[in-house]
Amino acid sequence: MKDIKVPELRHPEKAHRPDNAQPRKPSWIRVKAPNSKGYKETHRIMREHNLVTVCEEAACPNAGECWSQGHATMMIMGEVCTRACSFCNIATGKPPEDLDVFEPGRVADAVQKLGLNHVVVTSVDRDDIKDGGAAHFAQTIRAIRHRSPKTTIEILTPDFLHCDPAELEVVVDARPDVFNHNLETVPGLYPQVRAGARYFHSLRLLQRVKELDPSIFTKSGLMVGLGEDRQSVHQVMDDMRAADIDFLTIGQYLQPTPKHHTVADFITPDDFKAYERAAYGKGFLMVSATPLTRSSYHAGDDFARLREARDAKLARQ
Repeated sequence: MKDIKVPELRHPEKAHRPDNAQPRKPSWIRVKAPNSKGYKETHRIMREHNLVTVCEEAACPNAGECWSQGHATMMIMGEVCTRACSFCNIATGKPPEDLDVFEPGRVADAVQKLGLNHVVVTSVDRDDIKDGGAAHFAQTIRAIRHRSPKTTIEILTPDFLHCDPAELEVVVDARPDVFNHNLETVPGLYPQVRAGARYFHSLRLLQRVKELDPSIFTKSGLMVGLGEDRQSVHQVMDDMRAADIDFLTIGQYLQPTPKHHTVADFITPDDFKAYERAAYGKGFLMVSATPLTRSSYHAGDDFARLREARDAKLARQ
């Protein structure tokens, strides 16, 4: 079995690529190294339950802050992804194991021990599994509901591209509070950034969630700084609203290693503010657009604001 902690083995499909220079980060996106008591306790609980987190695997810059507050994004279905997106730091290749039937219970136990009011559960892509992991997501949601009935649940799913369309219904029937699937970038950059995915399939996936259960909040995210232009970002916002997506996140792309897609631009905080204003103007209930925004960053607080925004909108109708 390969050691996925070794960069050359973690991303074998990128090993032959020339290095891309990693530009120096501007002051507004530098973060402190994690070392708090809360961070160490969260780390202990994750290891004790043999759980993987996207915070670690994707090298999230907010891990120190989130873990210090006991917030960690659980990553189910293993730690090896069958896709090879050029932006992502999660290990790629053929997953060495089948799905762990005990994993939903371990996730639920960790959520209870952390005392989470809101939890985010994501996963690797598992194109090697017929249902893409849909039943595993549903089992995880139900296990959390059983152990922590007051905890709200947000899922960040793969695209289920190679599955029967009915598999999405399995996930929706488990009734997560938020269904998130990230478009990641503008359609023109998909061949370079997200080659294994299809822009309009991902968009339609989120639209179908709303059609199946209008009470579920839908959410999607973009990275900027990959080489997109402002007009294409605005077009994605329009596409998302046409699909009735409630919540948009926009964050700065940060290059994990020299073998990953290069950072084309560092987007300024003022430009993020402009994106936020534009998104609210287009009708999103909730927008998080900052350099350090990630899909699950401040997810609990944002969920509360999202629910309040929907209640206010319904009261005006």
